[in-house]
This record gives sequence, structure tokens and C-alpha cells, in this order.
Amino acid sequence: MDQGPISLCPHSRCQSSQMRSPTTSAGRWKSPQKSLAGLVELRELWGKNIMKLDSKEIEEARRLLERYRVRVSSIASPIFKVDWPDAPASKYSPKRDQFSASYTFAQQDELLERGLELARAFNTTNVRIFDFWRLDDQAPYRDAIDRKLIDAAAKAGKRGITLLLENEHTCNTATGAEAARTLKAVESPYFKLNWDPGNAAAQGEVPFPDGYALIPKTRIGYMHCKDIIRKPDGKTEWMAMGRGIIDYVGQFRALKKDGYRGTLSLETHWRGASTPEESTRQSMAGMKELLRRAEVM
Repeated sequence: MDQGPISLCPHSRCQSSQMRSPTTSAGRWKSPQKSLAGLVELRELWGKNIMKLDSKEIEEARRLLERYRVRVSSIASPIFKVDWPDAPASKYSPKRDQFSASYTFAQQDELLERGLELARAFNTTNVRIFDFWRLDDQAPYRDAIDRKLIDAAAKAGKRGITLLLENEHTCNTATGAEAARTLKAVESPYFKLNWDPGNAAAQGEVPFPDGYALIPKTRIGYMHCKDIIRKPDGKTEWMAMGRGIIDYVGQFRALKKDGYRGTLSLETHWRGASTPEESTRQSMAGMKELLRRAEVM
């Protein structure tokens, strides 16, 4: 596990006003709330995916981060969020990544290299990845996918960078059970899980306690936090933290008991308040209340 206390982190990934991230129009940086731990997860800045920033934009972002004393917890890259070659097209692939990222399989090695460079530029050791758009039948391709992940972890390890596999409900590792399998197949110390209970719930798993119980705790390197509800028709919808069906109080207590020392990143998919920023504030308030009830903060 990462050294140091559990840290709260905003996920800078959506509209410029959300998560108090850089504004697109004025080019100014809105400082994170003082209650946060001075961390931000970078996915999109100035309307561009983090992978597409040029050298001047990187320098400007670094200047603003330094000015407001904010550190980068992770590069939230779209690496490996593409179709696996020679497999049937995934029903999820037409959606692509909605945050200014659209790449092909042939570009993935170059994209990985870019992610490792950005980690160095922003002084973080974490790069988030995926394991390709979800297939109805993974079995014929799973060994090859695992080998791709093993090779990627080896490349990252040479730079001292850890790849964080997010269990993503539209990708091949979506649940705690599937994450446990993938972690067993890819045993590198530079390959850990970006545990996302919301995504696991979206794929039908009870993330806590069921999914979490299956995950090797020393392989959890990061965590995304977002809540979810299940509607009468069985479909799911994102919800503000603390207003959904996930037992986050139990989850946070278990993380503390199991010695987790990493980052909790608020991922703000819920947009039900008057503005994206207000939605984020409400979700952060809900998350802090859950942490208080769990006696984590």
C-alpha cells in the first residue's frame, strides 16, 4: 500500500467548472477546497484529454499546480480502452471514451509511453489503465490480454511507475471477482487495482462486502468513489455519494482495518444538482459524512 494517510482527491475529468478544475475560457485555476488533501487526479484540462496536452500546456498546468500547492495523485489515462483486435466488436466500443479521447489498438504502445512521460512530468507514480472494451466471451482472448498487461507493467516498472487497472463496467475487468482473477494473472508489483465500487455495482456485483472480499488487499493501489441507484426497471444511474445503494461506510471501515494508505478519489459522474460544481460539492459533502460515520476522518 502507499505510505501515508488515506487522502481525499478530486477527479479533474469533466467540464472545466467541475471539481474546481482549470477553467477553459479564462485559463485560470480555481483552487481546490481547503478541506481536500491538496491532490487532483488529471483526466482532462482545457477541453483536452490529458494525453493530448502539448508542452506549453503541460508547463502551464504544472505552474498552476505549484501555485495552488496541489499534487497529482494519478494520470487518469484512457490506455487500453479500445477494442481487442481480431475479437468481435464490443457492444460498448461505439461509445468510445467521452472525455476527448479516441484511439486505436495500434496506438496503445505509443499511448502507454505517453502516459509514463506524463507521470514523470506531473511527479506522480500512478497511471490508470483499462483492459479493453468488454467482450461477451473473454475466454478465447483472455491469455493474450493478460500478456499485454504483463508487458505494460514491465515497461512501467522500469520507470518506477505503477499501472492502476480500473475495474470498469464497460471493460473486461468490471467487478471485484474479475479484478481478483486479473491481479492473479498479472503478478507484477507495478500492477495494482484502481478499485471502483460504483463500476462493480453497475455490472451487477455487490461491491461491498462481496466484491471487496475477493480482492487481495495489498494489490489495491487506488480507489474511485461514486454512488449508484438501481431503478425499478433494473437499470442503474449514478447518484451523489451517500444517496445510493453502496455500503461505503462498511467499505471505508474495511479499508482502514485492512491498512489501506492510498487515495480516495471522488469521481463525479452524478450531475443532479444545479451545476456540475454544485453536484461535486454535494458529492464531496456526502463522502466526507460517510468517512466520518466510518470513523476514518
